[in-house]
Amino acid sequence: MKRALFIGRWQTPHLHGGHIWCFDQKLKVGIPIGLAIRDVEIDEKNPYTAEQVKVMIEKHYAKEIESGMVKVFILPFDIESVVVGRGVGYAVEELIPPQEIAEISATKIREEMKKKGEL
Repeated sequence: MKRALFIGRWQTPHLHGGHIWCFDQKLKVGIPIGLAIRDVEIDEKNPYTAEQVKVMIEKHYAKEIESGMVKVFILPFDIESVVVGRGVGYAVEELIPPQEIAEISATKIREEMKKKGEL
């Protein structure tokens, strides 16, 4: 089964509207997705481990994981780039969200959480 692959850090304690919007663009038309979590060092921008992020995503998409529409996995490394050759047999696609979704920022979410003492 082919899937749309999303690669990211997903560094908020829950999936925010921008993440969900992107994933749902494929799910709502019946295309299964793979969510690859970059295994990054813990720092200011990355307060959660890859394992913590995986649990959060699995909680949000439990039903879709059960049905096989979502697969979640941790990349055993961080990435420098995503490189494709010619004729690889799949598309490279950019999703352009509406303005209200594009303005969602995980950095701003984390900053607000710090102000409230939640992070």
